[in-house]
Amino acid sequence: MVSNLLTNAAKYTPPGGQISVRAERDKDDVLLRVKDTGIGITPEVLPRVFDLFVQGRQAIDRSEGGLGLGLTIVRNLIERHQGSVSAHSDGPGRGSEFIVRLPRADVVIEMKAGQRPDAPASVAVPCPNRVRRILIVDDNEDAAEMLSETLRMKGHDTRVAHDAPAALQVAEGFAPEVAFLDIGLPVMDGYELAGRLTELPGLRDIRLVAVTGYGQQSDRQKSHAAGFRHHLVKPVDFDAVERIVNSDMGGPLDRKSIG
Repeated sequence: MVSNLLTNAAKYTPPGGQISVRAERDKDDVLLRVKDTGIGITPEVLPRVFDLFVQGRQAIDRSEGGLGLGLTIVRNLIERHQGSVSAHSDGPGRGSEFIVRLPRADVVIEMKAGQRPDAPASVAVPCPNRVRRILIVDDNEDAAEMLSETLRMKGHDTRVAHDAPAALQVAEGFAPEVAFLDIGLPVMDGYELAGRLTELPGLRDIRLVAVTGYGQQSDRQKSHAAGFRHHLVKPVDFDAVERIVNSDMGGPLDRKSIG
């Protein structure tokens, strides 16, 4: 969350500007403020700044703004931790401030202890199904590591690569059963990587999962045609990830997730 907010602030703050990060305690919460002196946010964009693909006019060419996924991912993660995030700006050229509110860790632990006196504060949940060998390929290192770590906590064996050549090298020795592939990879995109993976010995039946910022019907049809059995739109819903990983590997294509 912090990495995304800082990257966003740096992206839209010209050279010579300032970025500050401040944390403070507010009763049972912690407030984290990321403030910059950058280009600011227009009043019409401000209420929708956390919505998927929303960007200011200055980022329409995507040379700076990418897909506009960063702030959506931030909000998604914060809400999963029972928190909230808000954005403030006095307008174009006046900078921006993002305020994250999260419950203090000790308060969360006390609440859990109160609900289940005999339970430890943190418990790793083992995978109820068989352990899978899972390859995750994404040039966003934070996103890849987060997904990998979450799957490891569920008991699975994971490997991470940040581009297609590295993924192919890992796959040769690892022989993954499932591969989550970012479509917008550098050097070689996810579609080409999918074809190359299935050509490797023993990987003809690998379960391929497309991970992308695009979720139109035409995008799902394209991934299906490229051999992907599932199509997930960023920010990824981990419940959907678990269903894919734990489902019968030899079953039919997931028409619902594709279409």
